[in-house]
Amino acid sequence: MGEIRIHTCTEIDRDRWDEYVDGHSECTSYHRWSWKPLFEDVFGWPGIYLLAEQQGAVRGILPLIKQKCMMRSYLSSMPHLKGGGIVADSSEVEKLLFESAVEIARQCDATYLELRHLTQHDLPVVMRRDKVGAILPIEADEKERLRRLDGKTRNLVRKSLTYGMTAEFGGAELLPEFYEVYRHNMHDLGSPVYSRRFFSEILNRFPNESQICITRLDGKEVAGAFIIGFRGTLEVGWASSYRKALKLKPNMFLYWSILSFAADRGYKFLDFGRSSRDSGTYEFKMQWGAVPSDLYWGYWRANEVATTEARGGGMQLASRIWRRLPVTFTNVLGPQLIRHIPGI
Repeated sequence: MGEIRIHTCTEIDRDRWDEYVDGHSECTSYHRWSWKPLFEDVFGWPGIYLLAEQQGAVRGILPLIKQKCMMRSYLSSMPHLKGGGIVADSSEVEKLLFESAVEIARQCDATYLELRHLTQHDLPVVMRRDKVGAILPIEADEKERLRRLDGKTRNLVRKSLTYGMTAEFGGAELLPEFYEVYRHNMHDLGSPVYSRRFFSEILNRFPNESQICITRLDGKEVAGAFIIGFRGTLEVGWASSYRKALKLKPNMFLYWSILSFAADRGYKFLDFGRSSRDSGTYEFKMQWGAVPSDLYWGYWRANEVATTEARGGGMQLASRIWRRLPVTFTNVLGPQLIRHIPGI
């Protein structure tokens, strides 16, 4: 059938790339071309998008982002997102794409090559096991959605509905409220924030898929979520609430509103995003009846990758320090710091 050729894409390949993403069942929203200029513009990280071609037809893709963090280089597909990795029409194409990525990693002296697959691949990589996804099938009927919840969760949802909170869905006009809740919540968690521009660029580059949900009480935001749709799935990429409002169960109201929004628009699944296995966030997602989904994040050159346990100790100390800093300070420093954290 002809030789398979791997080449690095330029802007001229954009349409062919997105046509392949739209037509291949294993491609995700993270494979879309628009993430490349987004990472380049917001973080200053160049995209190296590899395309496998045979007799003029696209046979596979691998989006890579080259990160420069603390004087080290990392090659990831895709950083700061739940997934990415190789999508190919055959094991032969997959092997060639992987070998090309390894060669690029060697050339740029990358600390490691990271591939964030959502399914298992037969590749010579070391797997990371501490992150897990959560997927919930969405019932079209509201009464059935409520009935499917266990008794405790159902009561919490019903209780949240008694406080008079409202939910609004929209785009860029809701970004100031979302970012205000998000930055305070991340400070409380001891984590650096993304820049407001990061979310703005997602809205700009994915205008038909990205939305913001704001939960308010008496006209004041108490919780917010940033959601992204792809095919039949709506993903909650980022969600936050004010700690001072927790007695109102704003997160229960927020997610119940998102479920209703998703059902009204014909989505079949709610993707709760990734979380650390057995964490409080993970348990929150499980109470909705979500089904755990393994994330197959693999690393080449793993001997130079810090173990999860080693990372955890350092992150816990950094989190405690971060929470003691003023919010105004962390809001400025966070977007700069997050550029130097490759494994989020």
